[in-house]
Amino acid sequence: MIDMLNLKVSETRRQMGQAAASDIATRISQLLKEKEEISIIFAAAPSQLELYEALIRADIDWSRVNAFHMDEYVGLDEKSPQSFRRYLKDHFFDQLRFRTTHLIQGEADDLTAECVRYGHLLDEYKPDLVCLGVGENCHLAFNDPPVADFHDPVKIKKVRLDEVCRQQQVNDGCFATLEAVPREALTLTIPALFEASYLYCVVPGRSKANAVKCTLEEPIDERYPSTILRLHPQAILYLDCDSASLITNS
Repeated sequence: MIDMLNLKVSETRRQMGQAAASDIATRISQLLKEKEEISIIFAAAPSQLELYEALIRADIDWSRVNAFHMDEYVGLDEKSPQSFRRYLKDHFFDQLRFRTTHLIQGEADDLTAECVRYGHLLDEYKPDLVCLGVGENCHLAFNDPPVADFHDPVKIKKVRLDEVCRQQQVNDGCFATLEAVPREALTLTIPALFEASYLYCVVPGRSKANAVKCTLEEPIDERYPSTILRLHPQAILYLDCDSASLITNS
C-alpha cells in the first residue's frame, strides 16, 4: 500500500485483468445486494482489454448496471474506428445488456451543452465504481498535466490534449500518425471520477512503467495527475510485472 492506494501485482497482463475482474465482480455483487441498480464509469483503451474480456465472462447481472465512459475525442462520431464509444461498444458494451448506456457525444455542435447534459446524467445516476487506467504522462481520463485540476468545479470539460498523450495514441496503435490524432477531447474531471466510492485502476505494460513509478513515488501534485489515486480511500492499482518494473519504494 502506498498512502491509501492498494497495489496488486500479477505476473502477466491476463492474470492482472482476471484479478481486477474478480474484485470488481465481487464488489458489484455486494452493491447489488444493497441497491436496486448501480452505475459504473469505464475507460476506453487497449490497456483495459484483458479486464473487459474477463468481465464479459464474469457472473454479473449487468441488467442492473448503468454504464458511462470517461472521455471522447472532439469531432469524432460513434462510427469512427478511433472513437472511444466505438471501442467500448466493439469490445465490451455490445457484448452485454446494461440497464442504460450513456455516451459522450464528441461530435456535438454545442460542446458546452454536451458537457452540461452529461454532467446532469452523472448527477442523476451517481456512479459507484470507476474502471480506469493511467496514461504515459500520468493522465487520468484526458486530464493531462497541463489541464489536470484536483479541485475542478465541473464534472466534464473540453481539453486540449498534451503532445505526450497524443503520441501515446499512436504508440497504442489507435492512429497511424501523430497528425491524425485529434487535438481536443471532452473528459470527465478528476473530482467527477473521485465521486465514485470505488476505483479500480488497471495499468499493464512496460510503456507505463515510468508513469507507475511517478504515480507511487512523486509528490501528490497536478504535474502527475495519477498521484491523486493515493488519496482515494477505496482505490486499487493493478499492475503486471512490466508496469511494476521501476517501482523502488513499494
